[in-house]
Amino acid sequence: MGTIQSYINDIEKDIYQIRRQLHKYPELSGEEVNTSALVKEKLTEYGITYKNGFAKTGVLGIIQGSKPGRTVALRADMDALPIQETNEHTFVSEVDGKMHACGHDAHTAMLLGAGYALKQVEEQLEGTVLLVFQPAEEASPIGGSGPMMEDGVFDEYKPDVIYGQHVWLGLPVGEIGVRDKEMMGASDRFSVKVTGRGGHASMPHEGNDAIIIANQMISSLQTIVSRNVNPLDSAVLTIGKIEGGHRYNVIPKEVTFEGTVRTYKPEVKEMIKQRFHTILHQTADAFDAEIDIDYFDGYPATINTPAYAQQARNTAKRLFGEKATPEVEPALAGEDFSRFLLDYPGAFIWLGTQIDDASEQKPLHDPGFQLDEKALPMGSRFLAEVALDTLHSLSHQEG
Repeated sequence: MGTIQSYINDIEKDIYQIRRQLHKYPELSGEEVNTSALVKEKLTEYGITYKNGFAKTGVLGIIQGSKPGRTVALRADMDALPIQETNEHTFVSEVDGKMHACGHDAHTAMLLGAGYALKQVEEQLEGTVLLVFQPAEEASPIGGSGPMMEDGVFDEYKPDVIYGQHVWLGLPVGEIGVRDKEMMGASDRFSVKVTGRGGHASMPHEGNDAIIIANQMISSLQTIVSRNVNPLDSAVLTIGKIEGGHRYNVIPKEVTFEGTVRTYKPEVKEMIKQRFHTILHQTADAFDAEIDIDYFDGYPATINTPAYAQQARNTAKRLFGEKATPEVEPALAGEDFSRFLLDYPGAFIWLGTQIDDASEQKPLHDPGFQLDEKALPMGSRFLAEVALDTLHSLSHQEG
């Protein structure tokens, strides 16, 4: 039998080709029909059994080893973003207003590469590996992981451990980021409509200025993090959009604003949510205004299981060297993988994909997002090897 590395070498060109194909033809959350079809085509080509139809376009690949053992799941998300790409490489998006600006095309390609390699060593496999191709990761607050589980993706094969992997631009190629607990934040959203009374700008006493009221609300909301959250905890409350007014000399009747709350600890999240509603309602009462609040509980925080974070760290060091897993700080960006971790132990890891000129690196969700493709075969190898290492560890524990 060959090694995982040798099989990744065999499939390396395919990994690049799949990623570039998906990048050229991105599909938004819930629209991943052609992406799902490509995944199923490749699984069939590689001889991997699959089931499909989870959360509409989700796919589950199944690799059953010849030896008895436990079950490890590996997850990749598939959806793109409503962003117009500004890059000029040879495989830029050909779909207007849509782009893989978060690396999900790379995630899908890497998981297919890992699946190919694992299929080649199924005679040595101590248990089962599940390949979870998830839609709608970007569609917060519903997402795709919850609907996949509701549709029974793990009804027949329940994972003992699950791993997810995300390209990470803050780490150079060859490094893996993983933490024992908090990895990504909870990502709540809100939309607020303030209704006052319109009027002429020269006669403000006859109206009830919704801009002034919204301004007071927004300023007061910032005191939640600065004065209600323990400084040793992490939280962010950001207003990202404001709409109101029609003309320079008209007092508007309505103003709407939208934003997000990011936290790690559930108790901090709930405190902020409570204070958020209290401040807005009391401010509306003070100004004799009406208020409509839509608050969406988004993805929970992504909290790794320490034992499997350590397993990921051990595998990364074995593959890429002792310095391959530097200390990393958690991020408050949201991640739908968190819902898998609520039901199953596992770990979410970051794969270093920083381009050579870091000063030119654009962030995730940027129209100029790029990654260093040299990391993709490494990501495939890591996924395959961490699955093998985990299955072996689980079997050894049972023994």
